Amino acid sequence: MPKQTFGTSHVPLSPAVRAGDFVYVSGQVPVGSDGIVVKGGITEQTEQVLANVKAALALAGCTMDDVVKTTVWLEDARDFGAFNAVYARHFPKNPPARTTVESRLMIDIKIEVEAVAYRPV
Repeated sequence: MPKQTFGTSHVPLSPAVRAGDFVYVSGQVPVGSDGIVVKGGITEQTEQVLANVKAALALAGCTMDDVVKTTVWLEDARDFGAFNAVYARHFPKNPPARTTVESRLMIDIKIEVEAVAYRPV
């Protein structure tokens, strides 16, 4: 089965790519459908990022239940508790494996999340 790409972006990436039974979601940032970073702190930005992850997964026929691994970059490690509370609501049972690190991000945001989903074709 050849690689499949889903969605478009204003930068050179695909929001989601299927390779066999795995779907890789590019790092999602807290921008709304208008392309503007959402107002608020880590709670609001995490909600938007995870909504964007969900939307990218849907392009490839997946849901949050299919996610097996996430990588999270936080601009400030002190935001971990608030981030974690939002994240837990989006993965209430059988959460995926996760790596979370503090990192300077490419634009002025508090969080970025990428995901890998497993859904056999």
